[in-house]
Amino acid sequence: MDGNGRWAIKRGLPRTAGHYAGVRTAHRIVEACAYIGIRFLTLYVFSTENWCRPPEEIDFLMSLAKEYAIRELPELQRNGVRLQLMGERKDIPQSVLKALDRAISETQGNSRLVLNIALNYGGRAEIINAVKTILSAQEQDFLDVSHLNETTFEKYLYCPDCPDVDLIIRTGGEWRLSNFMLWRAAEAVFWSTPVLWPDFQQHHLEEALEVYVQQISEGKGNT
Repeated sequence: MDGNGRWAIKRGLPRTAGHYAGVRTAHRIVEACAYIGIRFLTLYVFSTENWCRPPEEIDFLMSLAKEYAIRELPELQRNGVRLQLMGERKDIPQSVLKALDRAISETQGNSRLVLNIALNYGGRAEIINAVKTILSAQEQDFLDVSHLNETTFEKYLYCPDCPDVDLIIRTGGEWRLSNFMLWRAAEAVFWSTPVLWPDFQQHHLEEALEVYVQQISEGKGNT
């Protein structure tokens, strides 16, 4: 969800205004995905690399995550959205975790859309964490690594019930994965748009979905 800061600077506003606008975009895109019938949506909120940002901006982003979990809970319930945290809990402030855990608990029975909040997330960190957990399971005789395969490995990733990624949308004109879901994105269609995240609308989402359908159709035609 790139472009919050640039969106604000273009308007002579502080970067925080761009992040606020980004939250409003998240609200409408989650609602649109639920309406369209998308079953899994992951929002890359805060990466493991984002810890190098100024402390005041980090604090603001964490407070926004907390505010989102609290304020959006009624809408998540209304739209049948189940919230999940995708990332390392360590280093996330306890007040943020408390708000997220409450929303996760209260929405766990919803099944219309699974919404993953990638907070303190990094694709490499996810894979390393999975390897560490597998080694620990082997040491405790819970797992025989000689039988390890892709299906087994995926059970040790964050949010193991989530399928592989079909489509990655990156706003703000960037053309990099930036450490996002490296394992699950192996066969994903990547779509970049110059539209900054606060300006991203449902018709942009539908444009991305059309590109995905086209790519999948062409792929099937070549097999």
